[in-house]
Amino acid sequence: MYSRRAILAGSVTGIVALSAGCLDLVRGNPVEFEAAAVRPTDDALAETGYEEGEADWERIEETVEAAGVEREIHASIWAAIYGKEVAIAGVEREAAVFAAVSLPSMEILGRTMNPLEDMNNREVLEEVRGEIEGNYGGLRNVSHRETFGLEILDAERTVEAYDATTDVDGQEVEIVLLLSTFDHDDDILVLLGGYPRLLPDEGVDLETLLESVEHPLEE
Repeated sequence: MYSRRAILAGSVTGIVALSAGCLDLVRGNPVEFEAAAVRPTDDALAETGYEEGEADWERIEETVEAAGVEREIHASIWAAIYGKEVAIAGVEREAAVFAAVSLPSMEILGRTMNPLEDMNNREVLEEVRGEIEGNYGGLRNVSHRETFGLEILDAERTVEAYDATTDVDGQEVEIVLLLSTFDHDDDILVLLGGYPRLLPDEGVDLETLLESVEHPLEE
């Protein structure tokens, strides 16, 4: 089952092991990591017809042990979810979705712990798919479709496209997923969207949202 906590678990353990001798940690002070918000622009949302469904931080407070040392870690993850109703078999359904997630890149004693660095793109998709599965009835038959580039946050970023099958209001729908993940300003950004495969114009709208994202933002 998807959990934002699970994504950070490896980095948290690594931070504790790395910092076991750090004076502040020995004294018991919690270590704080907070991601900055990431969102598509209001203009892009208006142009594409997407509406915000949820946008907030999830705060994680964990006490973990590594190398015989127990430490308290506080981390905040940002996630913003957007949806759009599109016509499927003549019925309007919320079958297009976009998620923007920001994870703190944890650095201590000059070393950065990236919770996604050891994952390939398919593994990242498996970890973050829960952000959009609330709009879909689960994802099945996921297969890689293509790789292409988009300019996001003033740089060329890799976007992976996948085909998948899901259920929308009890109806089976073939969809396309777009995923891009990269480091930016001390955070790890995960941008993920989905749309019905028979509505290719919705893919153009998702690319518009991807290209428009702003980070870091203060909320």
